[in-house]
Amino acid sequence: MKRPVSTSAKRVNSRRRAGSWAAVLVLAAATLSWSAPAGAESDRSGLPEAIDTVLGDSRMAGGTASVVVADARSGEVLYAHEPTTRLMPASNTKLATSAAAMELLGPGHRFTTDVLATGRRHGSVLDGDLYLRGTGDPTLLAADYDRLAAALAESGVRRVGGRLIADDTRFDSRRLGRSWAADDESSYYEAQISALSVAPDTDYDTGTVIVQVAPGAKAGDEPVATVTPRTDYVDIDVRATTVAAGGANDLTVEREHGTNTIVVSGTVPVGGTGAKEWVTVWEPTGYAAAVFRDALTAHGVKVVGPTRLGRATPQGARRLATHESMRLRDLLIPFMKLSNNMHAEILTKAMGYEAVGKGTWSAGLDAVSGYLRSVGADPGTVRQVDGSGLSRMDNFPAGQLAELLLAVRAEPWYADWYRSLPVACDPDRFVGGTLRSRMCGTPAALNARGKTGSLTGASALSGYVTDAGGRELVYSVVLNNFLVSSVKPLEDAIVVTLAGSTAKQAVGVTPKSPRGSETNGDLECAWRKPAQC
Repeated sequence: MKRPVSTSAKRVNSRRRAGSWAAVLVLAAATLSWSAPAGAESDRSGLPEAIDTVLGDSRMAGGTASVVVADARSGEVLYAHEPTTRLMPASNTKLATSAAAMELLGPGHRFTTDVLATGRRHGSVLDGDLYLRGTGDPTLLAADYDRLAAALAESGVRRVGGRLIADDTRFDSRRLGRSWAADDESSYYEAQISALSVAPDTDYDTGTVIVQVAPGAKAGDEPVATVTPRTDYVDIDVRATTVAAGGANDLTVEREHGTNTIVVSGTVPVGGTGAKEWVTVWEPTGYAAAVFRDALTAHGVKVVGPTRLGRATPQGARRLATHESMRLRDLLIPFMKLSNNMHAEILTKAMGYEAVGKGTWSAGLDAVSGYLRSVGADPGTVRQVDGSGLSRMDNFPAGQLAELLLAVRAEPWYADWYRSLPVACDPDRFVGGTLRSRMCGTPAALNARGKTGSLTGASALSGYVTDAGGRELVYSVVLNNFLVSSVKPLEDAIVVTLAGSTAKQAVGVTPKSPRGSETNGDLECAWRKPAQC
C-alpha cells in the first residue's frame, strides 16, 4: 500500500511540550516528518505563535484542542498542539469512512435493487411470492420504485398470487448506531439504517419523509399537512392551530417513538410560512415495501398476499426488474458535501458485507480499521463506533486525521475523493457544501477544502489549503469541551491564517464573532433543514 513521500523524522527541539513529543515521534516517524514544535526557536515564520493565539481565544477557555498542520508534499509537520489527544471528531469521522469505502468498494461501486420471483408465470398471473431485494442503496427515490413497478407491468404481469417480500437481509436488523442520542430519533440526520429504504429528495435523505405544514384559511382552522413522498406508511396527527395574522409561528413536527405517527403541534398564523420538516420513519424496510406496493397498484399490478419484511430471497429466484444506483465516486458528492450520516452508515455496513459477508457495523468498522492500518495510520490510537461521527464515543486525534489526509493523496481515486470535500465560500450546495458560507472574503475562499464536524461541545475541520506561497498544506483542527454555541470562527481563523501566510512569514488572523447560522454549533450546517447556511 502506498506511503506519503516523507518517511524520516527530524530531531525535535523540545523546550516546550517535551513530554508529549517523544510519543508523537514514535507514532508518526513512518509517515509524518516532524519539525520543531509550536513556539520553538527554529521556526522563524511566526506560524506557531499565530495559531497558538487563535487557540488562546476565550471561547476555548476550559476546552481541549488537537491541531496539526503539515506540508502536503513532504509530510513535514509545521505545527502541532496535542496531536495525540483523542477527541470527539463529529463528522470528521466521515474522512476515514469515505476513504475506506473508495478503496474497499471501489469508485465504480453501484448498489442494486432487484425485483425477483420463484413462481411460474401463467399469462398475466405470477404464481408465488414477489421479492424486493435491496443492497443498501441510499439514493432510491419513490420514482425509482415506480420504474421497477412499471417494468413489471410492461412485462405483462397483472396479478401476483403470493406475498410481497421485502428482502433487507444484506444488512443486519440493527437500525440505530451505538450511543446515538435518543432525543434525535425523529430528526432526519439520525434515520434508521436498512438495506431497503426510500429517500424523499435528491439530497438523498434516506429513511425520511418530508412533512410540509401550511396555515388554514382563517384563524381556528386546522393547518394543512402534506407528506412527500405520498404514502400512507406514516400517519399525520395535526394538533396545531391556525391563529390570526401576526401570531406566533411555532410549529413542531416530530414522530412519536416506536410508531409512524407524526405529530404536528403549535400555532401558525394566517398567511404564515408554516413549516417544512424532514422526519425519520420507524422501520425503513416497511417504508420501501409500502412505496413499492403503491407503485405496483398504480401500474395495475395486484399483489394478493400481505407484505412481509426481512426474509431472504431464495436461491435461483429469477430477476424481473433491476435498478442501479449512481457510482460511489458520484455518491460521494451528496454524502460528503452535505455530511449525510445515513450514507456513512450504509457504506460502513456495505464494507462489512464486502469484506467478510456480514452487513454489520462491527464488520464494517473492522474493514475501516484495516484500511487505516494499510496506509500508515494507527487505528489503535482511535475509537470509531459508527461511520458518521454521530456517536459521542468516537475518538480521533488530529494527528491521525492528518496521517489519513496525507496518505490518500497517493491513492488512484484521490481526485474523486478530493472533489467531494466542501469548498470554502462556494455558494453551490454541491460544491461548497457545509463550507459554503464560511471564510468568504479571505485568502481561503474557493481555496480551502475540508470536512466539517459539529456536535454539542465538539467541532472539527480537517482538509487541505494552499498558502500564499503556493504550498499545499494539510490541516486538522479538532476542538472539544467548549461551552459557547460555536467555535467555527476559530477553525476558520486557523485555515485563513494558513491561506494568507508563506513559509517565511505568517499572517495571523483574529477569529470573528459568530453570526447568523454559525451561532448554532450543535449540528452540521447541512443538518438544519431547510438549509440555513
